[in-house]
Amino acid sequence: MRIGLGKSGDETSPLLAALGLSRRDVSPAGLAALEKLEAERARLAAQLAAAEALADRDTLTPTFNRRAFLRELHRTMSEVERYRTPAAVLYLDLDGFKALNDGYGHAAGDAVLRHVGRLLVESVRESDVVGRLGGDEFGIILNRANAQEAAAKAAALNEKVNGAAILHAGIAHRIRVSIGVHAIAAVEDPETAIARADEAMYADKHARKLEAQAFAGF
Repeated sequence: MRIGLGKSGDETSPLLAALGLSRRDVSPAGLAALEKLEAERARLAAQLAAAEALADRDTLTPTFNRRAFLRELHRTMSEVERYRTPAAVLYLDLDGFKALNDGYGHAAGDAVLRHVGRLLVESVRESDVVGRLGGDEFGIILNRANAQEAAAKAAALNEKVNGAAILHAGIAHRIRVSIGVHAIAAVEDPETAIARADEAMYADKHARKLEAQAFAGF
Protein backbone atom coordinates (compact mmCIF):
# COMPACT_ATOMS: atom_id res chain seq x y z
CA MET A 1 0.00 0.00 0.00
CA ARG A 2 1.31 3.43 -0.89
CA ILE A 3 1.06 5.98 1.90
CA GLY A 4 0.65 9.63 0.93
CA LEU A 5 1.51 9.22 -2.78
CA GLY A 6 -1.11 9.99 -5.38
CA LYS A 7 -2.66 7.27 -7.51
CA SER A 8 -2.11 9.23 -10.70
CA GLY A 9 1.64 9.61 -10.17
CA ASP A 10 1.37 13.38 -10.51
CA GLU A 11 0.38 14.23 -6.96
CA THR A 12 3.00 15.29 -4.45
CA SER A 13 3.51 13.48 -1.16
CA PRO A 14 3.44 15.48 2.10
CA LEU A 15 7.20 15.12 2.52
CA LEU A 16 7.93 16.26 -1.02
CA ALA A 17 5.56 19.17 -0.57
CA ALA A 18 7.37 20.17 2.63
CA LEU A 19 10.63 20.22 0.65
CA GLY A 20 9.06 22.17 -2.21
CA LEU A 21 9.58 19.27 -4.62
CA SER A 22 7.40 17.17 -6.91
CA ARG A 23 7.70 13.54 -7.94
CA ARG A 24 9.41 14.62 -11.15
CA ASP A 25 12.26 16.10 -9.10
CA VAL A 26 13.12 12.77 -7.44
CA SER A 27 14.70 9.63 -8.89
CA PRO A 28 12.83 6.28 -8.85
CA ALA A 29 15.13 5.09 -6.08
CA GLY A 30 14.41 8.24 -4.12
CA LEU A 31 10.66 7.77 -4.54
CA ALA A 32 10.93 4.20 -3.29
CA ALA A 33 12.85 5.37 -0.24
CA LEU A 34 10.27 8.10 0.31
CA GLU A 35 7.42 5.61 0.16
CA LYS A 36 9.16 3.46 2.75
CA LEU A 37 9.72 6.47 5.00
CA GLU A 38 6.12 7.61 4.73
CA ALA A 39 4.85 4.08 5.42
CA GLU A 40 6.97 3.98 8.57
CA ARG A 41 5.68 7.40 9.61
CA ALA A 42 2.09 6.24 9.14
CA ARG A 43 2.78 3.07 11.14
CA LEU A 44 4.27 5.04 14.02
CA ALA A 45 1.36 7.51 13.92
CA ALA A 46 -1.12 4.63 14.11
CA GLN A 47 0.77 3.11 17.05
CA LEU A 48 0.77 6.46 18.85
CA ALA A 49 -2.98 6.89 18.27
CA ALA A 50 -3.61 3.38 19.60
CA ALA A 51 -1.48 4.05 22.69
CA GLU A 52 -3.29 7.31 23.36
CA ALA A 53 -6.65 5.55 22.99
CA LEU A 54 -5.59 2.88 25.48
CA ALA A 55 -4.45 5.55 27.92
CA ASP A 56 -7.99 6.99 27.84
CA ARG A 57 -9.75 3.69 28.51
CA ASP A 58 -10.87 2.31 31.84
CA THR A 59 -8.93 -0.81 32.77
CA LEU A 60 -12.07 -2.89 33.40
CA THR A 61 -15.04 -1.52 31.46
CA PRO A 62 -15.51 -0.35 27.84
CA THR A 63 -15.64 3.29 28.94
CA PHE A 64 -13.32 6.25 29.39
CA ASN A 65 -11.34 6.51 32.61
CA ARG A 66 -11.85 9.44 34.98
CA ARG A 67 -8.96 11.49 33.56
CA ALA A 68 -10.25 11.22 29.99
CA PHE A 69 -13.83 11.85 31.14
CA LEU A 70 -12.78 15.09 32.86
CA ARG A 71 -10.92 16.18 29.74
CA GLU A 72 -14.00 15.57 27.59
CA LEU A 73 -16.21 17.32 30.14
CA HIS A 74 -13.91 20.34 30.05
CA ARG A 75 -14.18 20.36 26.25
CA THR A 76 -17.97 20.18 26.43
CA MET A 77 -18.12 22.98 28.98
CA SER A 78 -15.96 25.17 26.73
CA GLU A 79 -18.52 24.68 23.95
CA VAL A 80 -21.37 25.44 26.34
CA GLU A 81 -19.67 28.70 27.32
CA ARG A 82 -18.68 29.70 23.79
CA TYR A 83 -21.74 28.69 21.80
CA ARG A 84 -24.41 28.57 24.53
CA THR A 85 -25.33 25.01 23.51
CA PRO A 86 -27.03 22.86 26.15
CA ALA A 87 -25.33 19.87 27.74
CA ALA A 88 -25.75 17.76 30.84
CA VAL A 89 -23.83 15.32 32.98
CA LEU A 90 -25.30 12.20 34.58
CA TYR A 91 -23.82 10.55 37.65
CA LEU A 92 -24.63 6.87 38.18
CA ASP A 93 -24.00 4.70 41.23
CA LEU A 94 -24.82 1.00 41.57
CA ASP A 95 -27.05 0.26 44.54
CA GLY A 96 -25.91 -2.51 46.88
CA PHE A 97 -22.63 -3.05 45.04
CA LYS A 98 -20.54 -3.46 48.21
CA ALA A 99 -22.85 -6.20 49.44
CA LEU A 100 -22.52 -7.97 46.07
CA ASN A 101 -18.72 -7.74 46.25
CA ASP A 102 -18.64 -8.95 49.85
CA GLY A 103 -21.13 -11.75 49.27
CA TYR A 104 -20.04 -13.10 45.89
CA GLY A 105 -16.47 -11.86 45.43
CA HIS A 106 -14.73 -9.31 43.27
CA ALA A 107 -15.02 -11.46 40.15
CA ALA A 108 -18.80 -11.14 40.33
CA GLY A 109 -18.51 -7.41 41.02
CA ASP A 110 -16.19 -6.94 38.05
CA ALA A 111 -18.59 -8.86 35.80
CA VAL A 112 -21.43 -6.56 36.85
CA LEU A 113 -19.33 -3.44 36.23
CA ARG A 114 -18.37 -4.63 32.74
CA HIS A 115 -22.00 -5.42 31.98
CA VAL A 116 -23.21 -2.00 33.14
CA GLY A 117 -20.43 -0.29 31.20
CA ARG A 118 -21.54 -2.06 28.02
CA LEU A 119 -25.18 -1.17 28.63
CA LEU A 120 -24.34 2.50 29.07
CA VAL A 121 -22.12 2.70 25.99
CA GLU A 122 -24.77 0.97 23.89
CA SER A 123 -27.49 3.33 25.17
CA VAL A 124 -26.02 6.72 24.28
CA ARG A 125 -25.24 8.58 21.07
CA GLU A 126 -21.80 8.63 19.47
CA SER A 127 -21.50 12.28 20.46
CA ASP A 128 -21.98 11.43 24.14
CA VAL A 129 -19.25 10.26 26.53
CA VAL A 130 -19.36 7.47 29.11
CA GLY A 131 -16.71 7.18 31.80
CA ARG A 132 -16.07 5.16 34.93
CA LEU A 133 -15.37 7.70 37.64
CA GLY A 134 -14.25 5.19 40.25
CA GLY A 135 -15.45 2.02 41.95
CA ASP A 136 -19.08 1.47 40.97
CA GLU A 137 -19.65 5.04 39.78
CA PHE A 138 -20.11 6.09 36.17
CA GLY A 139 -20.57 9.43 34.45
CA ILE A 140 -22.20 10.33 31.14
CA ILE A 141 -21.79 13.58 29.22
CA LEU A 142 -24.87 14.32 27.12
CA ASN A 143 -23.79 16.82 24.49
CA ARG A 144 -26.44 19.20 23.13
CA ALA A 145 -29.05 17.92 25.56
CA ASN A 146 -31.14 20.27 27.70
CA ALA A 147 -32.39 19.52 31.21
CA GLN A 148 -35.61 17.88 30.02
CA GLU A 149 -33.81 15.69 27.49
CA ALA A 150 -31.22 14.70 30.09
CA ALA A 151 -33.96 13.76 32.57
CA ALA A 152 -35.66 11.65 29.91
CA LYS A 153 -32.39 9.88 29.12
CA ALA A 154 -31.79 9.24 32.82
CA ALA A 155 -35.25 7.70 33.13
CA ALA A 156 -34.62 5.48 30.11
CA LEU A 157 -31.26 4.36 31.48
CA ASN A 158 -32.82 3.76 34.88
CA GLU A 159 -35.38 1.46 33.33
CA LYS A 160 -32.85 -0.34 31.14
CA VAL A 161 -30.19 -0.93 33.79
CA ASN A 162 -32.61 -1.72 36.60
CA GLY A 163 -34.33 -4.24 34.34
CA ALA A 164 -31.06 -6.01 33.60
CA ALA A 165 -29.53 -9.04 35.24
CA ILE A 166 -26.20 -10.74 34.70
CA LEU A 167 -25.46 -14.42 35.13
CA HIS A 168 -22.10 -15.09 36.79
CA ALA A 169 -20.93 -18.46 38.09
CA GLY A 170 -24.46 -19.78 37.76
CA ILE A 171 -26.00 -16.96 39.82
CA ALA A 172 -28.22 -14.24 38.35
CA HIS A 173 -27.37 -10.85 39.85
CA ARG A 174 -29.99 -8.14 39.61
CA ILE A 175 -28.66 -4.66 38.94
CA ARG A 176 -30.05 -1.45 40.38
CA VAL A 177 -28.71 2.03 39.84
CA SER A 178 -29.29 5.56 41.14
CA ILE A 179 -28.83 8.43 38.69
CA GLY A 180 -28.27 12.13 39.24
CA VAL A 181 -28.85 14.70 36.49
CA HIS A 182 -27.18 18.09 36.25
CA ALA A 183 -27.58 20.58 33.42
CA ILE A 184 -24.18 22.13 32.79
CA ALA A 185 -23.78 25.85 33.38
CA ALA A 186 -21.20 27.87 31.46
CA VAL A 187 -19.60 29.28 34.62
CA GLU A 188 -18.84 25.89 36.19
CA ASP A 189 -15.68 23.83 36.20
CA PRO A 190 -15.75 20.03 35.53
CA GLU A 191 -15.32 18.95 39.16
CA THR A 192 -18.17 21.23 40.28
CA ALA A 193 -20.48 19.86 37.59
CA ILE A 194 -19.66 16.28 38.64
CA ALA A 195 -20.17 17.14 42.31
CA ARG A 196 -23.62 18.58 41.60
CA ALA A 197 -24.61 15.54 39.55
CA ASP A 198 -23.32 13.40 42.43
CA GLU A 199 -25.52 15.31 44.88
CA ALA A 200 -28.51 14.74 42.61
CA MET A 201 -27.65 11.03 42.49
CA TYR A 202 -27.63 10.78 46.29
CA ALA A 203 -30.99 12.52 46.41
CA ASP A 204 -32.31 9.92 43.97
CA LYS A 205 -30.81 7.10 46.07
CA HIS A 206 -32.35 8.51 49.26
CA ALA A 207 -35.76 8.82 47.60
CA ARG A 208 -35.52 5.17 46.53
CA LYS A 209 -34.76 4.10 50.09
CA LEU A 210 -37.73 6.04 51.44
CA GLU A 211 -39.94 4.54 48.75
CA ALA A 212 -38.74 1.02 49.62
CA GLN A 213 -39.33 1.62 53.31
CA ALA A 214 -42.84 2.93 52.66
CA PHE A 215 -43.62 -0.04 50.47
CA ALA A 216 -42.33 -2.46 53.11
CA GLY A 217 -44.60 -0.81 55.70
CA PHE A 218 -47.77 -1.80 53.85
